[in-house]
Amino acid sequence: MKASATILVVDDRRDLLRTISFTLEKAGYRVLTAGDGVDALRVLGAEPVDVILADIAMPGLNGYQLYERVRENPDWVAIPFLFLTARAFDSDIRYGKSLGVDDYLTKPIQPEDLLAAIEGKLVRARQLVAVQPAAVQVVALQAAADEPPGQGHGILDFGQVRVAPGQYQVWRDGERVQLSAREFRLLETMAQRAGKVVPLNDLIWVTHGLQTDYADAGSLLRPLVRSLRRKLGYPAGEMGCIRNVRGVGYRFCSPCPTRQSCENT
Repeated sequence: MKASATILVVDDRRDLLRTISFTLEKAGYRVLTAGDGVDALRVLGAEPVDVILADIAMPGLNGYQLYERVRENPDWVAIPFLFLTARAFDSDIRYGKSLGVDDYLTKPIQPEDLLAAIEGKLVRARQLVAVQPAAVQVVALQAAADEPPGQGHGILDFGQVRVAPGQYQVWRDGERVQLSAREFRLLETMAQRAGKVVPLNDLIWVTHGLQTDYADAGSLLRPLVRSLRRKLGYPAGEMGCIRNVRGVGYRFCSPCPTRQSCENT
């Protein structure tokens, strides 16, 4: 593969920034650097970026916070995001992956392993653009995007919840709900099959681009579902409109129940 992409490397250690930049530039990549999450957001606002490679423990805005900010921005949702961190405990790795990050790499890392991870994510991103553009490309938001549109316009209306397929826009009780790209893909897929159980394998493919077994799919989807429920306004312990069908998958209720009528998990 021809290495012609732009990589944003975010780390508060200048020596590591220099080392990683040298490795990537030697492989033919254009490299941008930032010393923390705040600097990274400034770079993203000024330069087109193909991959983000970020540390986690940073001042100002850490890697987790940067990831959430990136995934909330419609212009950046399709950018592959990789953590490169010294936090190598199993709990850290599980938490990082549960956020939906594209890869979790630990320091120290061999140059060839780093390059392979980046190249793989670039290939995957290009494949998704070719075969599933609606899943990775965002329709430009209009000036009145915060207001829910009227009937038509391809809007899926479930009473309390309205979903604009392919546009990364969701409203709850008339208010805009900010979702990450993966959260939106999860909700969109279930909403398009409202009332039917969507298998875990289908959902993990849509959200993560993975083909894996039931156990791994479930472990990756559970935190994503919990986060989506919370953002839709349901308290912890309530399934709301997203019902778990044990051993099978998830079902989106239509019409979506109110907060008061939800059953406990």
